[in-house]
Amino acid sequence: MRKYCIPQPRRVRRIEKSFAWIDHRLLRNGFLPVMTHQDQALYLFLVLAADRHGVSFYRKEKICDAVGLDFSKFEIARDRLIDFGLIAFEPYSALTPNGYYQVLPVDGRPPDFAGAVFNQETVSSSRR
Repeated sequence: MRKYCIPQPRRVRRIEKSFAWIDHRLLRNGFLPVMTHQDQALYLFLVLAADRHGVSFYRKEKICDAVGLDFSKFEIARDRLIDFGLIAFEPYSALTPNGYYQVLPVDGRPPDFAGAVFNQETVSSSRR
């Protein structure tokens, strides 16, 4: 077993009443390197704000204020996290006037958008 020194042994983290975690597979499966800072900030906020089912009911305006994003950058980050399969979003409706978000399990690897574009271009050029 590997030995190591804890720099501040009197300040070891403890799980209290409220608890959130960030799945290490974000790093191990390759999500972190392809996420923008806006993606990371939004994901962190949603993880911290989520209930035990991963659901958060914060309004877009409140989230933008908390993480320092304007609406357009927020929407881009939200859509990227949805495309990555990291969150789900239930849009605004009469029953849910603010919509809500769900942090999903980190499964698999991030989509290979560059590879998809390359494959699409290869197919298009072979048809010519």
